Amino acid sequence: MTRKIGVIGMGNVGSTVAHYIVSSGSADDLVLIDTNEKKVQADAIDFEDAMANLPTHTNITVNDYSALADADIIISAVGQIKLQDNAGDDRFAELPFTSVQVKDVAQKIKESGFHGVIVAITNPVDVITSIYQEVTGLPKNQVIGTGTLLDSARMKRAVAKGLDIDPRSVTGYNLGEHGNSQFTAWSTVRALGRPVTEIATERGLNLDEIDHDARIGGYVVFRGKGYTNYGVATAAVRLANVVLNDAHEELPVSNYRKELDTYLSYPAIVGRNGIVEQLQLKLTDEELAKLQTSADFIKTKFAESMQ
Repeated sequence: MTRKIGVIGMGNVGSTVAHYIVSSGSADDLVLIDTNEKKVQADAIDFEDAMANLPTHTNITVNDYSALADADIIISAVGQIKLQDNAGDDRFAELPFTSVQVKDVAQKIKESGFHGVIVAITNPVDVITSIYQEVTGLPKNQVIGTGTLLDSARMKRAVAKGLDIDPRSVTGYNLGEHGNSQFTAWSTVRALGRPVTEIATERGLNLDEIDHDARIGGYVVFRGKGYTNYGVATAAVRLANVVLNDAHEELPVSNYRKELDTYLSYPAIVGRNGIVEQLQLKLTDEELAKLQTSADFIKTKFAESMQ
C-alpha cells in the first residue's frame, strides 16, 4: 500500500515539513500545494534534485487538489508569518488572514473527495483545526492539530537542561491552547523516576520559569530568525508518521474534547484514523481551572471566526 501525504502551504514551515518527508522517505507520493506557483514548482524541482543522493524515492505532484482524493494525510501549513511580528506575541494576529484562507482550502479539500486525516499546523492552530472540521465535515477524530506537541517538547527541553539529561527522558504535558493560555500540567511531569515537582527544589529547578519558557519559546526563535520551522515541522511529521503507521501512540495534540466543547491540546491515542482513544488525566483543581480558561478563550475566537 502506497503512503500519500499532501502539504498545503509551502512557506518556511511547509517546505521544512516537505523536506523532512522526502529526506526520510516517509511517503511514496507527496502533493505540494501553494498559491505561489513559482515557489512550489521550485521546491518540487529542488526535492527531485536531491533524490539521486537519497536512499528513497518520492513521487511529487504540484498544485492539484484532485490528487488529494486518495491521500492518507493532509498537513496544513497555510500562514502569513509576518503577522506574527506583533508587540503582544499573539498567535491570533494571524486569524483574520488564516481563517479566510483555510475556509477556502477546506472547501477545496472537501470537493476533492479526501477522506483521510488532516493535521493542522496553521496558527492559531486550535481554532484553525475547528474550522477545518466544520467546513470539510470530516469526523472530528480525523481532524487534529499539532497543538502543544511542540510546547510539551519545549518544556521537556527546559527541564532536561536543568537536570542534565536527554529531553526524551522527561515525560509530561503542556495542555490547552497552543498559545498564551497554555500551561504546563506539572502533575503530569516526571523525570529521574520521580515527579518533577518533588525534585525541583533539591535540583534548583524554577518551575514557573520553565512554564514561561515553554509558552514563549516560539517567540524567542521568531525574534532570532523571523520565523520558526524545525521544531513544529518535526512535530507535524512525527504526528503524520504515527497516523501512517497506525502506531497508537499517546500524544498531546489538538483534538475535540466533548466535555469542553472545543478543540484544544490534551493527550490522546493517535492511530490510522486520527484520534483512536481520548485519555482522562487526574489534574489538580488549579490545572482544571486553567484548562477551562483556555477552552473558553478558544471557543470565543472560533465563534468570532465563523461569523
